[in-house]
Amino acid sequence: MAEAPSCSCGQNEKKRIIFPCAGQANTGQLTNLAAIQLTEEGYGSIACVALLAIGSENLVANAMNADEVVILDGCPMLCAKKIAGAQGVAAGQHIVVTELGIAKGTSKSYTDEDVEKIVSACWKGEGRKEDPGRSEKKNGGKEGCGCGCNGTC
Repeated sequence: MAEAPSCSCGQNEKKRIIFPCAGQANTGQLTNLAAIQLTEEGYGSIACVALLAIGSENLVANAMNADEVVILDGCPMLCAKKIAGAQGVAAGQHIVVTELGIAKGTSKSYTDEDVEKIVSACWKGEGRKEDPGRSEKKNGGKEGCGCGCNGTC
């Protein structure tokens, strides 16, 4: 399990909703496992992307009111991101499993290291789109505490 970074910026206290694509390929299934682990670690709460797809008013409202929406897609098809976008829900963080070096395939086998790679990427904030020079501007180029704030805490 990834260790939750401790920080002073409040990063670990945000209300996050995690939408895994939960696709049929190994990478889609890994998004589900990672979202479950992230929920157990207190990073956020897993939510159903299929329920989002049908436009559940409560779920859309919860996503809009969250501090951050985390979308986990298994592959470059970006199904979960497209579903969220169709409902007007923007990703604060978007992780694509295949971009982490995990190959998509028909086998449902996976390793704990695969799950950990996704979980760690979320905790580190690797799926956030930031101003490229932000950490240098705000913290002299240091990475900070590892909570994903990019050195701003």
